[in-house]
Amino acid sequence: MAKPGYIVDSHCHLNYGGLEEQQADVVARARAAGVGCMLAINTKLREYDEVLQIAETYPDVYGTVGIHPHEAENEPDVAVPALIERTKHPKIVGIGETGLDYFYDNAPRDMQKVNFHGHMTAARETGLPVIVHTRDADDDCIEMVAEEMKKGAFPGVIHCFTASQKLADAMLEMGFYISLSGIVTFKSARDLQATAKTIPLDRLLVETDAPFLAPVPHRGKVCEPAYVMDTARFLADLRGESFDELQAATTENFFRLFSKATPPVALEPSA
Repeated sequence: MAKPGYIVDSHCHLNYGGLEEQQADVVARARAAGVGCMLAINTKLREYDEVLQIAETYPDVYGTVGIHPHEAENEPDVAVPALIERTKHPKIVGIGETGLDYFYDNAPRDMQKVNFHGHMTAARETGLPVIVHTRDADDDCIEMVAEEMKKGAFPGVIHCFTASQKLADAMLEMGFYISLSGIVTFKSARDLQATAKTIPLDRLLVETDAPFLAPVPHRGKVCEPAYVMDTARFLADLRGESFDELQAATTENFFRLFSKATPPVALEPSA
């Protein structure tokens, strides 16, 4: 596999506090570090315009449309057509983030499920990947994705994966990708590190979830997309792969999954 010369941060929040105030500098530092593309994630439909503006401002940033499970009670009436309509913009390449969070339970679980179903429907109807947040909800997540898959297959990714081997195996079986954040670099993340070794290289993505979860050696700092390089280097060592191999694979995987996005012209992978 040819080395593309850059890596992708497949999940970040450039409109969140800590990054928004220095957005241009954050993007510049990412580029300088070798990050050739960033995916800005929408978590509240009322903030969709912010995400879209960021994607329109920077040629190497794409966006998504979606409602985080924490927001399922605050934005309960968004219909599938409202999601689909917003995907018509050329820089909006994914649906989410959505899913289930039973750790915080910031929204009633039944409302989270309705929200999740709607996003998967939109993913199936548009062909765009659904970005899934799941925490302490493995069984329900598996059941719901399987239920929706019976209606017709759709692409997706479990972002910031921290769950069980069972969830990883089930999602991979259903064609999903797995994205790992800086959490995998934490000393306490032994189980996650073991699971990370089992993910096929052609289904692996890397992300920061910035401004959260800064990887070692940046723990305690505001996370930013440049730090995805540290997670990638750690993963390559953990999995016994060269950095170039992991960099090339995760970049190729991103553009395969988010097929509406295109590599930056100046950073096209070499033949």
